[in-house]
Amino acid sequence: MTSPELLVAGSIALDRLQGEFGTVEDELGGSALYFALAASLVVPVRMMGPVGRDGVSLLHDAVAGRPIDASLVEVLDAPTYRWRAHQEGGRNIDLGSRDSIYDAWQPKPPPEFRGWAFVGSMRPDRQAQVMHGLVGSELLAADAMLSYVRTQTPEARDVLHHARWYFCNREEFAALGGREPETFRREWDLDGLVIKAGPDGVTAYTSEGMVHVPAPKTHPVVDTTGAGDAVAAGMLAHWLATGADARAVQESVAWGVACASLTIADIGLRALLSASRAQLIQRVEEVMKTITPGPQ
Repeated sequence: MTSPELLVAGSIALDRLQGEFGTVEDELGGSALYFALAASLVVPVRMMGPVGRDGVSLLHDAVAGRPIDASLVEVLDAPTYRWRAHQEGGRNIDLGSRDSIYDAWQPKPPPEFRGWAFVGSMRPDRQAQVMHGLVGSELLAADAMLSYVRTQTPEARDVLHHARWYFCNREEFAALGGREPETFRREWDLDGLVIKAGPDGVTAYTSEGMVHVPAPKTHPVVDTTGAGDAVAAGMLAHWLATGADARAVQESVAWGVACASLTIADIGLRALLSASRAQLIQRVEEVMKTITPGPQ
């Protein structure tokens, strides 16, 4: 039996990143690209999102040779999405973005799509529009972005309303009114809620219970940008490969944590661009040794 397709929709960005590594300008990034590159180490991926002509050649170079279908990426006569962040204490502080490309982009999700879809962080009105267009997906997941949750709360809640799986960090969870994760999951009728806690690891809540995977402590942390997208990518791609076996949720989260661990070892996408499946499997094996099996 053929596995369902995996599709990601989200941002494609040129980032300005600051941290102990210094400052980099026009560093290729974005939720769609972080997810696609990480997930493509596990399964093929279709990618959807807008990019300006100022970023399209960088995008083509990034996905070349990977099992990533970028035919749904729309090239527009508008500046590529720009995001600025400063890293402090192992986390990114959002310094704002220039997202006018979303004024020019009208998402066109494939109407026949019935596979698994992840809608990464982007301007919430467009994120919600994509969610509406993918309601026929076998599994529909979404991610949050704190600045947008705070400034466009109704649209962010609309995204949450249509998701079956939802990924967020602790701050985003609190901004959405969350207090107790399992209660929040049931109130929003989610099949799964995944809360990312940086160095404290990742916890998934489902009707089968809670599973937790610690973050590796023995590898360098250079830049945490894209770590959350990599968590979702590794988790969903591996779980899809298992046939969505309910017994494989914790192991799948471990694949997500391993993808994130690889991602944060260098600036922006650089580590993912050079990562191999063999490296990922080795990192998964390290992560698996640290976890307690089964629901907790």
